[in-house]
Amino acid sequence: MPRFLTEAWIEAFNGALVGVRLPDPGPHAGLAAAEGRFTVAQEVRGAPDGDVCLVLRASEGSLALELGPIDLSTGAGADADVTIALDYADAAALARGDLSPAEALNAGRIRVRGDLSVLAAGQELLLAARAHTRDVDADTTF
Repeated sequence: MPRFLTEAWIEAFNGALVGVRLPDPGPHAGLAAAEGRFTVAQEVRGAPDGDVCLVLRASEGSLALELGPIDLSTGAGADADVTIALDYADAAALARGDLSPAEALNAGRIRVRGDLSVLAAGQELLLAARAHTRDVDADTTF
């Protein structure tokens, strides 16, 4: 059982999406995501193994996650179109579906830097990917 925000979890998530073609972002995606290439970085503070940066990269119908340290000047999320910052409890609640991105944003539980339309496009792709990652979701421990 992979633990959320570990390399094993990243490998399981990415493995579930090998060969899967996800839908292109819709017309509301905004200019930064309109071509289907964008990057969303998630700075997660207080994770069990320390603070991490979870990076979602979308490119022409494919989606992949990376995990690294929080160092957005040179780290994995340095090229992000949008960056969100939140604590581990909220990241886990979002991943489980117990908290919606809109609720988190409206309640001030996450901070956002960059293009919000990219964040919406990323959420749209994650929802489309969920059909392929259900086993990973079910096996993930928090």
